[in-house]
This record gives sequence, structure tokens and C-alpha cells, in this order.
Amino acid sequence: MFQLGGLAAGLALVAVAGCDDGSPGPDVITDTAVKPVETDPWHFTEITDRAGLDMTHDVGVVGDYRFEQIMGAGCAMFDFDGDGRLDIYLVNGAGPDRLYRQMPDGTFTDVTESSGIHAVEYGMGCAVGDFDNDGHPDIFLANFGPDQLWRNNGDGTFTDVTAAAGISNVLWSVSAAFFDYDRDGLLDLYVVNYVLDPNSAGCYDAAGRPEYCGPQNFVPAPDVLWHNDAGGRFRNVSVESGIAAVPGPGLGVVCADFNDDGWDDVYVANDAAGNFLWINRHDGTFEETAVPAGCAYNRNGEAEAGMGIALGDVDGDGRLDLFVTHLQEETNTLYRGAAYDSFADATDRSGLGMSSYTYTGFGTAMLDIDHDGDLDLVVVNGAVKRRSRPVSGAAVGEYWQRYAEPNLLYLNDGSGTFTDESSRAGPFCTRPEVSRGLAFGDIDGDGDLDLLVTQDGGRARLFRNDMPKSGRWVIVRAVTGPGGRDALGAVVTVTAAGRTFRRTIVAASSYASSSQPIAHFGLGLADRVDGITVRWPDGMEERFAGVPVDAVVELHRGTGEAVQGETGSTR
Repeated sequence: MFQLGGLAAGLALVAVAGCDDGSPGPDVITDTAVKPVETDPWHFTEITDRAGLDMTHDVGVVGDYRFEQIMGAGCAMFDFDGDGRLDIYLVNGAGPDRLYRQMPDGTFTDVTESSGIHAVEYGMGCAVGDFDNDGHPDIFLANFGPDQLWRNNGDGTFTDVTAAAGISNVLWSVSAAFFDYDRDGLLDLYVVNYVLDPNSAGCYDAAGRPEYCGPQNFVPAPDVLWHNDAGGRFRNVSVESGIAAVPGPGLGVVCADFNDDGWDDVYVANDAAGNFLWINRHDGTFEETAVPAGCAYNRNGEAEAGMGIALGDVDGDGRLDLFVTHLQEETNTLYRGAAYDSFADATDRSGLGMSSYTYTGFGTAMLDIDHDGDLDLVVVNGAVKRRSRPVSGAAVGEYWQRYAEPNLLYLNDGSGTFTDESSRAGPFCTRPEVSRGLAFGDIDGDGDLDLLVTQDGGRARLFRNDMPKSGRWVIVRAVTGPGGRDALGAVVTVTAAGRTFRRTIVAASSYASSSQPIAHFGLGLADRVDGITVRWPDGMEERFAGVPVDAVVELHRGTGEAVQGETGSTR
């Protein structure tokens, strides 16, 4: 039997003594499972077949050239049943979505039917978050058509609560994110809409043949902000919050505290239009500031075709940086955090420019692949306009061979300068496909982050991280509220061996996808974590004791030593 070494296979709770400063120690979850010895030299090993994951994205009738078909769909990695193992949700297009449960032996079983999920709208993206604070992660589906909200019942089943929750959005939504923008202890929801009347016009290429449209042919749609009113109800506050005032052809979204004031903001990647940076004004309203902040356009003042977003601190200066994927002949763009609420285009000097010029990027992620202490980059690609000839070696059907592209992997040298290592990444990068969604998480419980990729009209693929490691690691799960939900938006700072590492716990990012809501740290040569500080989404800040390396640490709000400063809601 194939054994992935799932996290739950060898969990043990270890008591940790407090630090010398007297701060309390967190629960430490260690994994005793031994990772199988592999002879595969590649950095990422595809385990799709061995894991039993088997779904092919259905675009509908091939050759219709309907706009929604070329956009593909996203995916999610999350633990829906609370057994300590990551499960997988795959959004579909014209076919039904699928939910896969990870079994104790590391294989996956399709539990869609028994879960009660019946998602048959033309799917685009998904967001995962515990909106009712019962400790069970729920699923929001962004669709080409009516959106859906599925409540996790905690017994392996879900209930469609869309109508009961007051959710109603019939516009074309692509991505969404749960976050607590008013710090009341309840997760709100930001939904990114794309364009209006998307199939009201046909599009053609230079030769006069039918081709997939782009957003410039249509009117951009306004996004939607849903406020969680408790009791399972949401209220549309798009107008009063200011979000509805500026429509845009949005595709990607990430929520984080970009100006470091303790309140979560929103960044939206728009397609062929300036991006949005919605700064939270603490009174239920947002101000769009992307232009003065320097993250609306590229260094030449040009709007680009924003698809996916990656978030993190690539140069270790404590500021959040943004990476946005774009259309062929535009290059992807790295916006490096420059100062309070401002960014600078650092694409060229980072080494991320020309290598992406010939590709169309969608899903992306910043993660420490090799545990050396800095954030590396992965990008999945796939064209939206047919190429003049089929791509050699494409692992797709004949129809998609003119849209297939290889993916990209970059290693960070610690200063925010990247080297393209795609040629060494194995099938993840060397096999051209029409990739769209990308989610990441520790699928096998060995402490490094693995990748889940969706294809447009192709099969979803799962890749295990077998990158040679140059350091140790620690994973922090931050938990808040009486139900013990993941604290989306929490900022976790770890000190180890004289270095400081800062991560924000984010689920929704990339393109239309949701990743494991943890703070993952590669620690380089450190042999112990000296201390951990968490700034919770409500503004409260706590200090926790140091822990051993190579461990999963679960921190609960209210169990640490309060750091002097603002204290938020106790809900």
C-alpha cells in the first residue's frame, strides 16, 4: 500500500517548558512518521496516481469559445473533517465539483456524494473559512452564475446555506476570501467579480477564426463585500464600504494588513486594468489607494493582465511584498514593500522578469521550498490565446496543445533575488499543460509544503515536495474563538538563531484557490525556535515560549503572554 505518511499517522502532544521570560508554552504536535526514501532526483514528485486523485476539469463543449471556458478553475487544501490530514476540494466547470478525503494511508477517496455537496454551477474558485465559529471550515464557491455557501456540519457532511445566509451574487465571480475586516471575531467575505454580460459578443483572432475573448471587450463588474452579521447571516455592504464605487475585471484577491496598522486590507489583481489596494479605514469603509501606493501598474505606468497573487516577505525586511502573474509578453510583476503603505516594482532587479515574458501566469505562491529561511516562488502557466503551432511535449489533448505552457520555479537567495530553477523541478515545470489553480500545504505531514495544480480541460495534479533541504522547519497553526477556528489574518513572528521571520496566515490567494491556513517557516541552520509572537486579527498581541524545530505548533488566542499595546475583541 502506498504510504504518504499523513500528519495524523504519528501525532503526539508534547509539553513544552516556558522560556526564561516566563511566557507560556504552546502545544507542539510532532510527526513521528518517516518519509519514504525516494530515488527520484526531482524537486517535486508527482503523486497524483499513487494518491488516487482522479478528476479532469470539464470545460463544456470544446470549440464553443465561450469566455468562461478559458479561465479554468481553482482548488483547495484544507482539513474538512478535523482528523489532522489535509483534504482536497476541486472546483469544476461544466461538471460537478469533487471533494476528496485523505485516508490514514495517504491516499484519497472521493466523498463528494456522502458529503452532500452538490455543486453543479459552472465553477471558478473557492474560499475556505469557518464563518460560524464552530471549528469546522466551510466552503464558499465563486461561480459563473449563482455563488454557493456550504456549511460544514462537522460530521463529514455539508449543507447548502446560501439562501439562509442571505448570499446572492449572480455576477461572474472568480475568486473570494474570508477575513475579519471589522475585528468583531466573525469572518466576513470579499468576492471578486470579473465582467458583465461575458458572452454578449464573439471574439476572433487575427486570422478571423473564433477565439476566446478578453476583458477589454466587456464592462468590468463591481466586487462584493459581505459582512457577517452572526447567526449564519451575511449582509451586502459593498456600497456603504466603498467597494462598489470602483468596478474592475478582478481575478485574484488576497487579504492582509498591508499598512501594518492591525486591520486587514484587500488587494485585487485586475485583468488588463489597474489593480486595487483597498485600505481599511477602521470604520467599516475602505479607500482604494493602489495608484499612490505604487501597486496598481507596472514600473512603466502600464496596466497588466493580473491573474494570480502571491504574498510574503521575500527580502526579510518585515514588510509584505506582492507578486502578480500576467499575460504573455507582459512579464509577471514583483511589488516590493517599500515603506508604510507603499510598494515599488522590483521585477527586473529580482530576476523575475524575462523568464516569464513568453508565458501566461495564473496560480502562484511564495513558500520556502528548501527550508533555508527565505521565500521562493512557483508559478503555473497556460495560454489564453492559441499559439501558431502545438507545443512540443504537451501532456494535453489536441485541442489544448496550442495553449499549453510549462510552469516556473524560482529559488530566492535571501535578498529577494531569484534564480530560475525550472529545469530542475521535474514534471511540475518540464511538462507543458494549461495550468490554472494552485494551492499549497503539507499534504504528507513531513514539514515541507506540497503543491496541488488544476488544469483547464485537464487533470488535477498533486506534487510532493522532495526538494533537498538546507535547514529545519516549524509550522504554526493559530487558533481563535470558542470553536477553535483558524485565525485568518494573524501575523506570526518567529525568532531563531538570531534571525526574525514573519508570516501572515492566509488561505485565499493564488488564482481562485485556497491553501492550508498555517504559517510555515524554514529556519535554515537554527536548532531551536527561541520565541513566537502572534498579532491576532483583532489587534491583540501575545508572546509564546520557544519550541523545538521540526514541529507543528498550535497556538490558542488568550493562552500566551499579552504584549503591551492594543487589545482587540475577546469574542
